[in-house]
Amino acid sequence: MVTQSTNQAWLERTPEPALEPDLPICDPHHHLWDFRPSGVQKRYFVDEMLDDLAGGHNIVSSVFIECGTMFRADGPEEMRCVGETEFANGMAAISASGQYGPSRIAAGIVATAELMLGDKVADVLDAHIAAGNGRVKGIREGAFWHPSPDVRNHRTEPPQSLFLRDDFRAGFKHLAPRGLTFDMLCYHTQIPEAVDLARAFPDTTLILNHLGGPIGVGPYVGKSDDVFAEWRPQIDAIAACPNVMMKLGGVNMDINGYGWEDRPAAPTSAELTEATRRWFDYAIERFGPERCMFESNFPVDKLSCSYTVVWNSFKLLSKGYSASERAAMFHDTAARVYRL
Repeated sequence: MVTQSTNQAWLERTPEPALEPDLPICDPHHHLWDFRPSGVQKRYFVDEMLDDLAGGHNIVSSVFIECGTMFRADGPEEMRCVGETEFANGMAAISASGQYGPSRIAAGIVATAELMLGDKVADVLDAHIAAGNGRVKGIREGAFWHPSPDVRNHRTEPPQSLFLRDDFRAGFKHLAPRGLTFDMLCYHTQIPEAVDLARAFPDTTLILNHLGGPIGVGPYVGKSDDVFAEWRPQIDAIAACPNVMMKLGGVNMDINGYGWEDRPAAPTSAELTEATRRWFDYAIERFGPERCMFESNFPVDKLSCSYTVVWNSFKLLSKGYSASERAAMFHDTAARVYRL
């Protein structure tokens, strides 16, 4: 039995058919979990994701991104995160059986590890690779940190300036020799630190999550124009690092400050497009489509819209690009970067 989101009835007030249903999509950023009472969907397994995919978009493959789920209950503390890879690989195996349709969910896995372990993290990375049966493509360790108490930090409570720490970088250096990418989860205020990291490790492929995390809550409420003006030169700087890719999406969270979840009905794809277009257009202009990939960030972004609506908004946003540019942003960049 499929577990519905707590806002399912609200989402259903904004029905939309999938636009361009034949366009191949690799969704390079979603989560799978259980026992998550703080989100809009307590459980999100293959069945729940397939229920979202039933809206009609042609999702040919996807990448699971770590979310702190299904860690081992025992064993060495630093190795417990490998349980998440074991779980995600099991979900991927279910999808790969073909018995649940043509979509290959979690064809790639981005795991997590405590890189501040330094050289000791090498064994953890090797354990992830072994547990993933060829599917582990990268690592993410969230760096969300802000001095304001009204802007929440990452669930792991990272230290300030995680990307600049010597112990973090001592662990980070073990990624490239293993062919692992790194997903950077940071706020727009931390992009300069992400630039420093990218420049220090030019042989490591980094993927900036969620358009660089523009904040719209706390001290940034009602200051979207100011945030955009601050964000643009930071995007210029990080786009100048050829080893950095951009994920286009993930801006329908509460921290982005749009407040969609407080409306009587969920937004339409046209409304999402109008509200967020300038962020997408600028990022694509600076990175180029060959370094950009649209992402759902589901079920986190389900707080604000349905899976069908969010991908419709990306299709509306990208109408002005060529067929090859759109193919890159919807599928080819993600498939190449994550080696699917």
